Amino acid sequence: MSASKENKKNNIIENALKLFSQKGFYNTTIPDIAKAMKMSVGNMYNYFASKEELAKFAIKYSTNILADELREVNNMDISSKEKIYLFVKKYLENVQKSPEIIEYFLRVYLSNREVFKQGCEGFLCVGEFVTEVMILLDDGAQKKEFREQEFFPAFGMIMGCLGGFAFLSGENVLDKDLLSYSDAVADNIYRALKYDE
Repeated sequence: MSASKENKKNNIIENALKLFSQKGFYNTTIPDIAKAMKMSVGNMYNYFASKEELAKFAIKYSTNILADELREVNNMDISSKEKIYLFVKKYLENVQKSPEIIEYFLRVYLSNREVFKQGCEGFLCVGEFVTEVMILLDDGAQKKEFREQEFFPAFGMIMGCLGGFAFLSGENVLDKDLLSYSDAVADNIYRALKYDE
């Protein structure tokens, strides 16, 4: 695929993410997305065969942004504690800069599981991100910075904490700037993971 076609495809995904996260999956139509792109509906179908296919590309696209950032953190030569603090900061910066990415995950991907049944079962569409969290946890446990524990409780605790803050931010109930909570959130996550002597 040419670079310009790839860029166009990513622009469609970004517009779809915004509309899906604002209006919900079922209330957003391909004509709505085409209108936001100033494209014809027919041209939209040159990029995506259906709204469902677009939704699947959108979850991969949005979680891969987070995966790339966490991969960068994982590759740094710093302690596991510092990695948690940096990852939380980057995650919350993403929530602030592109709230539709997190909103899409919470409001569409988790709420409309039926849309993702075919081709996105389990972790298929969010695999890169999940893998990076696994690497972070395994690396910390190997260095005896994190305690040994099953993956799902640790993953659930991290994502519950981060997802909860994304939700609070989206509901405009926080009394301070979102990023001012970064260290406190990271501290809570780190305390839940750290190795007890």
